[in-house]
Amino acid sequence: MIVPMKKIAIILQSKDAQAAIKKLRAFGVLHIEEQQEPKGKDISLLADDLTLISQTIEALQEAEFATGCEGSLLRKDFTDWRLTCRHILDLWKRWDQLEEYSRGLLLKMEEWKEWGDFDPENIHQLAQKGIFIKLCQVPVKEVKSLPSQVVAREIFVKANIAYCAVISDKPLEIEFKEFELPKMGISQMQKRLAEDRRVIESLRDELRSFFCHLPQFTKMKAELEKELEFYRVLNGMGQLGGLTYLVGYLPFDREADLREMADIEQWGLMLSEPSEEDSVPTLIRNSRLVSIIEPVFKLIEIVPGYKELDISLPFLIFLSIFFGMLIGDAGYGMVYFAVTFFAQRKFGKKVKKKSVFFLFYVLSFCAIIWGLLTGVFFGQSWLAGLGWKPLLPVLKDAKNIEAFCFFLGALHLSIAHSWKAALKLPSLRALAEVGWILVLWTVFFLAKTLILGDSFPGFAKWLLLAGVSLVILFSNPQKNILKTTGSGLGAVALNLMNNFTDVVSYVRLFAVGLAGVAIADAFNSMAAGVAKGGIFNLLLALVILFAGHMLNLLLGPMSVLVHGVRLNVLEFCGHVGISWSGRAYKPFKED
Repeated sequence: MIVPMKKIAIILQSKDAQAAIKKLRAFGVLHIEEQQEPKGKDISLLADDLTLISQTIEALQEAEFATGCEGSLLRKDFTDWRLTCRHILDLWKRWDQLEEYSRGLLLKMEEWKEWGDFDPENIHQLAQKGIFIKLCQVPVKEVKSLPSQVVAREIFVKANIAYCAVISDKPLEIEFKEFELPKMGISQMQKRLAEDRRVIESLRDELRSFFCHLPQFTKMKAELEKELEFYRVLNGMGQLGGLTYLVGYLPFDREADLREMADIEQWGLMLSEPSEEDSVPTLIRNSRLVSIIEPVFKLIEIVPGYKELDISLPFLIFLSIFFGMLIGDAGYGMVYFAVTFFAQRKFGKKVKKKSVFFLFYVLSFCAIIWGLLTGVFFGQSWLAGLGWKPLLPVLKDAKNIEAFCFFLGALHLSIAHSWKAALKLPSLRALAEVGWILVLWTVFFLAKTLILGDSFPGFAKWLLLAGVSLVILFSNPQKNILKTTGSGLGAVALNLMNNFTDVVSYVRLFAVGLAGVAIADAFNSMAAGVAKGGIFNLLLALVILFAGHMLNLLLGPMSVLVHGVRLNVLEFCGHVGISWSGRAYKPFKED
């Protein structure tokens, strides 16, 4: 559920502001709104420090500098961390520049290697003595057509193009492409490259010696962020004469605690209900079971508005169903389950919130169930050859699965409109939502007729007539029947076709799931064909099996993000009226 909020204003004397902010941070439940742009020397210095240490951490996190951090690499020689950070960044910039220059030098050596080793300075010196040399590319057939006062020497030929040194006793313009001389010859480039490599290795070793202190820098960064947050809140407070005030939002169930603190500290306190104009943060609280869906919301970075609905429960239920259908393989489900179990045993103690593990247990279990129902275990064809039958044979028919997808779409979207209808009661506008539910089930039968070839039931046209009538009459009921009808017809015109396409879009669950099974069967067939003929062929078959199924295992979760999440976030939320326009509740608190 979305937790109701109270809007609060705390008024106090300016001299008490800093102490009050410290107490409110310890209180740890206020989402604070800045009343003015936070400015000040403290904020500027902290922002500069934070930028400096962030850049240092980013530089040290490059794979080039990762090390095992043996005791011998730990440094004890820095007490001024700012000076140390600047030194690290100077080392990194020099290392990065030399790496970039070396890559360019290698490309230049590759470009000029066929010309041979020569010193460009010699050519410049010859020009001062009246001997001019140009390096050109000339079609082989046209070499003889060069002016008679020049001498052309072919250095090498490639694709009927002669790369020549054209020599003359006076400056001469020719019509063929001329190459700009490099700054140094091949041998000089090699010498410079070797010198740069030595310096690069030296810089890399020194940067590695600082890598061991990356956790220390990371901790310092977190401390700076908290300190900057503190001064932003302090300097962002409103000013009124000799008084200072702070505005924010508080979960309704902490009101008594704040009142008690305000009485003790002798603050002025105002509490009110947020208005329509207020940008109220969204705090969602659910049961432990439902809250396992939170990692998905954080991953895709969506937050419902304060006045919108919390769809955590239906999102979890239908995402689990979609995951099972999109993965569609009991074997893959077992692999995901095993990987999740291993990850929890390995990293569980380091992860603060364990909900991500339980979410994957639920999703993996759904994939196992669907795979058993449809008879898919690392593919389907090989099981059929062994006489294995799915637990629900009716799902072996693709037509039945497509029909189930349409049913699932109509059900999912009907839940959205039922929810909207319940919220609109006792208003007559709730009947318009009932009308859309009737339209959705008409669309379900229409999709089966147009796509699957089933006959259109006679009662469905009455469903459509009743649904459209309810939408027209109750979408925006007014005293003037003409305005009511016009508004309702507009709603039908805008949304009727969308209802059809939304229901049909659920067939993606069948299509993507079928693609995964087809890939698995294809690799199984390839491996079976290769396996005959000796130990080498058997090993090759195992490699093919591993590669094919690993591809499916990696692509599966991506398909869930693209399709399973979309059906919840776009189709369902579009029908229930959620725009994800909210901002997350972020209390001002100590770690």
